[in-house]
Amino acid sequence: MGAVLRSMRPKQWTKNLLVVAAPLAAGDLGDAGVLGPTVLAFLSFCAASSGTYLVNDCADVEADRQHPRKRSRPIAAGELSVRAALAFAVLLFAVGIALAALTRVEFVVLLLCYIALTLSYSLWLKHEPVVDLALVAAGFLIRAVAGGLAAALPISDWFLMVAGFGSLFIVAGKRYSELHTLGSEAGTRRSLVRYTDSYLRFVWSIAAAVTVTAYCLWAFENASRSGIPWHTLSILPFVVGLMRYAVDVDAGEAAEPEDIVWGDRLLQAIGVVWVVVLSLGVLGV
Repeated sequence: MGAVLRSMRPKQWTKNLLVVAAPLAAGDLGDAGVLGPTVLAFLSFCAASSGTYLVNDCADVEADRQHPRKRSRPIAAGELSVRAALAFAVLLFAVGIALAALTRVEFVVLLLCYIALTLSYSLWLKHEPVVDLALVAAGFLIRAVAGGLAAALPISDWFLMVAGFGSLFIVAGKRYSELHTLGSEAGTRRSLVRYTDSYLRFVWSIAAAVTVTAYCLWAFENASRSGIPWHTLSILPFVVGLMRYAVDVDAGEAAEPEDIVWGDRLLQAIGVVWVVVLSLGVLGV
């Protein structure tokens, strides 16, 4: 069971906190009718994403054994059999769908689309340049939409742009860091063969520019909610946080985004400031 838990990658459940984004931005997270579905959405994605990690590790078992870091994963290391991993994956998918069914039908459909998309990625599309970037970014975007959909909240177009291009920024940075980490061994990961430093820099630079622009437009649109323009003021910590993350990307240290989130204390402090300032604006203080 220890091997199963490690294969579920609980550290990566941090990504699933994105389901809180839409209810928080709408200022409705504290409502009883919103908080419950949002928590269920979070738990659903934890189960479903863990199932996809198990399937992905089964599909990548041979490549992972040649990877300097991923060779220690339980399936690649022989601590967990492929058959057992797939059985647990099916169970986790069932749990995720069952939890989603406690919310709204629309959210169940979204979760099924997420599972289908991630399975397609794991089994085939991750080897296609550009498509793999788009699909991983889509997984982040689906999470960001999920909280609003589960709680039947309207979602801003600017919010969708921030979530979508912010996700692309993180994914391009992840690939850039993987390319630097593997170096001459990049050929062991087929998704990296046709990428270059300059191309990935281009992608994450464009994604960062669009993310900042869309966030500024969203903040200006909502600045009139309170006497003090908290939404506008939140632009500063948001941009500083993005720039701080970009330092790790440029150094080739963003191969695992969750490690940066858990390990960079200054980035965490900037994130707290951003959440506090944004919350003051949402609450209309």
